[in-house]
Amino acid sequence: MLCEGKPTPNNSSPLPPPIDSRRVSCASPLCSAAHSSAPPADLCAAARCPLEDIETESCASHACPPLYYAYGDGSLVAHLRRGRVGLAASMAVENFTFACAHTALAEPVGVAGFGRGPLSLPAQLSPALSGRFSYCLVAHSFHADRLIRPSPLILGRSPDAARLGPAETDFVYTPLLHNPKHLYFYSVALEAVSVGTRRIQARRELGYVDHAGNGGMVVDSGTTFTMLPNETYARVAEEFARSMAAARFVRAEHAEAQTGLTPCYYYAASDRDAIRAVPPMALHFRGNAAVALPRKNYFMGFKSESGKDVGCLMLMNGGDASGDADGGGGPAGTLGNFQQQGFEVLYDVDAGRVGFARRRCTDLWDTLSRR
Repeated sequence: MLCEGKPTPNNSSPLPPPIDSRRVSCASPLCSAAHSSAPPADLCAAARCPLEDIETESCASHACPPLYYAYGDGSLVAHLRRGRVGLAASMAVENFTFACAHTALAEPVGVAGFGRGPLSLPAQLSPALSGRFSYCLVAHSFHADRLIRPSPLILGRSPDAARLGPAETDFVYTPLLHNPKHLYFYSVALEAVSVGTRRIQARRELGYVDHAGNGGMVVDSGTTFTMLPNETYARVAEEFARSMAAARFVRAEHAEAQTGLTPCYYYAASDRDAIRAVPPMALHFRGNAAVALPRKNYFMGFKSESGKDVGCLMLMNGGDASGDADGGGGPAGTLGNFQQQGFEVLYDVDAGRVGFARRRCTDLWDTLSRR
């Protein structure tokens, strides 16, 4: 968050760090976590702790070095601090750790981390709010007047859906995979994708994470479209195209060239018969967790540049590579937020699982607002 030497919104005097907070030590495991698991000795050396104190592990009085953080198109430089945070009149978290930024470019006032690391917001609020949280993403819309409700975020979410009113479906759960290289990823095992009546087996890499951190499917609210390895994507797209051709949809190749999406077809969203002819699609995760996608989550209709109504498969080819350029490991696939629309996604970290349930996210927001 921007809190150190930054001007207030009315351009008055700069904001000081919170009075009841203090710097985190370079020897703290939290400092190491903020610096990509760098050894405390290296961090304390950067903090100018004398060599003899580094050798005797006596650098506790030296502050954690500034950290650089980039997200989206913005970035910031911050110091790590910790202090007491009040959540409600009767609830507070002691030693809450946060980054106090003194330099930022194109960043919002603050960014909340929801990964699996020790510095994430859910991890620090546990056990006060348990190790669970969920969100429910309202439908994507390019029309501002249709954005009538925000997407609800629930901290300390109970898996008992009845607490928040009637649910369209119960949660289906799939276990989280351990990623030894990227501990903050929410990785799950994708076993298959169904298109119509055909079940297409996913590539083996989507079902496990190796010692280098390669593999698995990451559930990610920040990535727009689901990405599949080339072979799996090609088989899904081929079966989808076969089913669409059998239903006598006409291919819109000009829309494919314009959008980079494929396959695309001439399609009017107002045509109920056409809607029913689009083959259903489901994602099958480990643990018999079948997630049937609404059609709008994988096949979206819009007007092309020529003014014609078309619809395209909203999945992306993620290529063959599974890993970073530096060999640091990477996911084999990503479950993007477009495919998560209309689902409450529950991250039950304590139980090591992720749950999916169909919801009317606007109704869920209204229910929460009345509590």
